[in-house]
Amino acid sequence: MPDPILVVFRWVPGRPERTQTYRVEARPGMTVLDALVEIQREQDPTLAFRYSCRVGMCGSCAVVINGRERWACRTLLASLKTEAVSVRPLYHFPLIRDLVVDMAPFAAKMKAAGAVFVAKEGEEAFAPIGRNAKERRQIDGAIECIGCGACLSACTMVGWNEQYAGPAALNRAFTLMADSRDGAGAERWPLLLSEDALVRCHGQANCTEVCPMELSPTDSILKLRR
Repeated sequence: MPDPILVVFRWVPGRPERTQTYRVEARPGMTVLDALVEIQREQDPTLAFRYSCRVGMCGSCAVVINGRERWACRTLLASLKTEAVSVRPLYHFPLIRDLVVDMAPFAAKMKAAGAVFVAKEGEEAFAPIGRNAKERRQIDGAIECIGCGACLSACTMVGWNEQYAGPAALNRAFTLMADSRDGAGAERWPLLLSEDALVRCHGQANCTEVCPMELSPTDSILKLRR
């Protein structure tokens, strides 16, 4: 493949947004994250981005690559099939610098939707649920969210309404409402039925399309509505 060109979003407080172009030497198996690390180490140490595990476990390297939310560590440059690759920060999050966003709104939306486990009085918080239990089968398809924020970035309703709980929080709320060990359902329903929660989802499934864990927050929201 030809040496890729990365067109990277740049911003620091007090200055206008811009893009900066870098060329890196192509290597077999090179990911977008590999390219960003190489740029930072060899061309521009001022470039800011977030990553940790580099193996698709933490989700901290989530960015928008060629217009789609992806994990930089799992996105092979060769798979994009374009010489020029655009990289920008996630949408709908406050910018800190360059590709780094403030994830505080993600946690705030979780809290607003009551997406926190509260054990029933007298119940063991970590009591096992049998693998063949009905609730286990319901929950299994929705529990692997690692909080990368890709779904919030892709959600058009989050863009229109900052108060909307968003797909990750509603997906988490679904797993809790289906969990017999959770004791906060009565307090959670008013939050879920408010005008900034379930009713706001239009079912476009952008969140499902971009989820790197192949979860479907859209399905979880529909199940809660039933």
